[in-house]
Amino acid sequence: MANLNLSVANVALPAIGKAFDSSQTALNLIAVGYSLGLAASVLYLGAVGDRHGRKTLLLLGVALSIPACLLAAYAPDDTVLVTARVLGGVSAGMAYPTTLALITALWAGPGRTKAIALWSALGGGISLLGPVVAGALLERFFWGSVFLVTLPLAVVALVMALLFVPAHANESVEPVDNLGGVLSVLLIAGLVLAINFAAVPGEGALVIGLAVVAVAAGAAFVLRQRRAPNPLYDLRIAARRTFWVAACAGIIVYGTMMGSAFVSQQYLQNVLGYDPVEAGAAILPLVVMIVLVAPRSAKLVETRGARTTLLTGYAFLFLAFVWMLLFWGEDSSYWQIGFAYVLIGIGAGFAGTPASHSLTGSVPVRRAGMASGTADLQRDLGGAVMQSVMGVLLTAGYASAFNAAIAASPESKDVSEQVQSELTKSFASAGETAQQHPQYADQIVAAARRSFLHGDDWAYTVGLAAIALGALLVFTLFPRRDAERDLLRRYADEDSASASTAAERQR
Repeated sequence: MANLNLSVANVALPAIGKAFDSSQTALNLIAVGYSLGLAASVLYLGAVGDRHGRKTLLLLGVALSIPACLLAAYAPDDTVLVTARVLGGVSAGMAYPTTLALITALWAGPGRTKAIALWSALGGGISLLGPVVAGALLERFFWGSVFLVTLPLAVVALVMALLFVPAHANESVEPVDNLGGVLSVLLIAGLVLAINFAAVPGEGALVIGLAVVAVAAGAAFVLRQRRAPNPLYDLRIAARRTFWVAACAGIIVYGTMMGSAFVSQQYLQNVLGYDPVEAGAAILPLVVMIVLVAPRSAKLVETRGARTTLLTGYAFLFLAFVWMLLFWGEDSSYWQIGFAYVLIGIGAGFAGTPASHSLTGSVPVRRAGMASGTADLQRDLGGAVMQSVMGVLLTAGYASAFNAAIAASPESKDVSEQVQSELTKSFASAGETAQQHPQYADQIVAAARRSFLHGDDWAYTVGLAAIALGALLVFTLFPRRDAERDLLRRYADEDSASASTAAERQR
């Protein structure tokens, strides 16, 4: 349910842009709002679930998702829609951390690896089915229908959670660090929003203010976690190499995958003229490859270690972004589109399992919520940050190219400031302007397509740089298989000794 909600907005963005005459920044916020709500709340709510009951939080989160979906579907403007998406993300922040935490609490060894592979494959596959489902709905119903698709799933999830999820499973008895939780929310929300508004003209003061909030909250969060008797996020555990390197690697993997889906769904409809069903179905090779590759990734983790498996995934992702830069243009055929999605699916399928497996293996069971929250952050913070960064570059590149096209046009003197602002605001806005000036419609649409391609090249370039950085990080700092296993055994011994000492003190 949560993964599907993450992605259904992408294919609907052109329709939403037309319905509300939205700027590209507003569309970026609609796309990233769910990830923002989830990423900002997941650490705090994961700890709450560890302490007060994972099943309780799961049920509350699923229940809250229902009004959030309804508000998004029937939002009267894009501001309300962004708010509804953030609320939906918070509801997922209640429910989602419990999933991997329960796997960690109930399984160990190869059984846990297989369960995580299934969790990763289903999560990734379902999230990428979102565009397909959304496209089919948009063909027959209004744009808001894409946000109603998870309502039946919410009902099923509530029933299944009541019947099958254990009420308690190795939960913590330590109090929740509420101050640390609030600081984590301010840190992530400030960071993501600052990135999104960075390219908006006239919003420099807002961007600086949000950045100051993020930096101050980050510094206060670290200080709090060092001093709190029961920290929300145990920095001693987070400093373990198998934990923090895997966390960073996963953030880049999921972030670039979600960022590419965000940009490419708009590219398929705006530049190539795909209808919503065709654009949604175009991503199916990615879904299929994730589902096929993830179980094999689990076997590779057991035989060759997480490092080799992560690097294999990164190699395929790197090739995918190079392919998109070189072969995605105004007249690309579907085989060129589909091949890039195949490469992304293989890369994410290989890299997703070891990133989550290393996190859960590096923490004691009582801290399962911390590992689960970090694994969720891999998807959600990675998705929020990379969609924001790629969206900002798409916006800036599009506006830059269109301004240059206007300046080079013989009719540039006839273009008013207001019309120029509408043309450079977003592709949807340029389309509306073309309808208002039919004598220039072909020129406007052609310039908008070329400008969009210029912007998406900027976006894919930063994605390629992020992948290269992640691969370098894993190659140089993540331990090889035998060293990784030795480290995990040592961490388990340290945690066992620490738990025994704590028990003795309680006695």
